[in-house]
Amino acid sequence: MNIEFIPFEAGDLLDWTALTDAFIEGHTRPRAEIGDTFLYRGHDTLLSRSAWIDGMGIAVKSATIFPGNPARGTPMINGAVNLYADVEGTLDAVVDFHLVTKWKTAGDSLLGARLLARPDSECILIVGAGTVARSLREAYGALFPKARFMVWNRTPAGAEKMATTYPDTIVATDLETAVRSADIVTSATMSREPIIRGDWLQPGQHIDLIGAFRSDMREADDTALKRARLFMDSRDTVLEHIGEFKTPLAEGVITPDDVVGDFYDIAAGAFRRDPGDITLFKNGGGAHLDLMTSRYILDAWRGRG
Repeated sequence: MNIEFIPFEAGDLLDWTALTDAFIEGHTRPRAEIGDTFLYRGHDTLLSRSAWIDGMGIAVKSATIFPGNPARGTPMINGAVNLYADVEGTLDAVVDFHLVTKWKTAGDSLLGARLLARPDSECILIVGAGTVARSLREAYGALFPKARFMVWNRTPAGAEKMATTYPDTIVATDLETAVRSADIVTSATMSREPIIRGDWLQPGQHIDLIGAFRSDMREADDTALKRARLFMDSRDTVLEHIGEFKTPLAEGVITPDDVVGDFYDIAAGAFRRDPGDITLFKNGGGAHLDLMTSRYILDAWRGRG
């Protein structure tokens, strides 16, 4: 049995647009069987996600999210990804966790923007300045090479540090002003209370929400959800698990019918917009996307020459 061990450096072989193509193809296959478990200790989380797609195989990804780690000089998120063959169930590869997470997370949002954002978007605001925000800068920069970028962070020093890494990215000092002026707002924070207000949104904007992954987390308020056309990567992994939608659903602010589509609705043409629409996409990052990403990475690794 030939097991591949794929390091983070394999990212040099990958392409953001090709990954979104792989996601589109993956969603033409049978719907994934998904199993998620969440364990908590205060603000610390153990998240285990498994997915099986007939014809593609199985992925099991376990992640620990410890918000206090950066203060200790340790990455906030750690874990492992195992990729299994579809027919035999044998282990095909162990893929670097951070490689899969980087490309899956940003690629998920990028596909949402590819389908929903205006192709001529000129100004992109990144809310948050952590590891995911940097991946988003790379991904969105590949799809919108002529756009100008802003970054806002609760701690201005974090935004300033990110801006020095990407010299064509400027620091936004006022969140409301920045949101109002952006064509695309992509948010990757650890916020438990909404920081993006629906009253700030403008016709034609695309809002991409990434940060909330627990039932007690949100980045956008009720008004934002009510004003926008709502999309997500997977109803199965968002609606009953993530506070961004779980809370307003429970409170009757929105209903499941308000969700226009998830990625399994791409082929049916659900991802359409009129020029004046505000679109809101929730990136829930389900394990089926880890599986699709891992397969894409393994194919690129095996074809590296």
